[in-house]
Amino acid sequence: QVQLVESGGGLVQAGGSLRLSCAASGGIFSIKAMGWYRQAPGKQREWVATITSDGSTNYADSVKGRFTISRDNAKNTVYLQMDSLKPEDTAVYYCNAGRVVGSVLVPFHSWGQGTQVTVSS
Repeated sequence: QVQLVESGGGLVQAGGSLRLSCAASGGIFSIKAMGWYRQAPGKQREWVATITSDGSTNYADSVKGRFTISRDNAKNTVYLQMDSLKPEDTAVYYCNAGRVVGSVLVPFHSWGQGTQVTVSS
């Protein structure tokens, strides 16, 4: 059973930065594509970024050029560096493992608790 634990969220002013982490356990991390999703209040969960097992990345248009996804296979951890944050980035952020369809990660596993990111204007 794969477990995913997100951390690193918080309250930040617009224009600021945060770095999210997702620690994975219970599976062979290095062979999995990983990704981040987010869910804002009253909205559906949306895909944010994907990183494949060989390090290829893709981003939603809304975060392209501001967010960077990376992974450390030795630590079974995937990261999301978020720069130039905007109030509309406010959401609960989740990670998952899955398969890539186009550029989007189709998740395999149940969602973790997520980590709250709040960007004030």
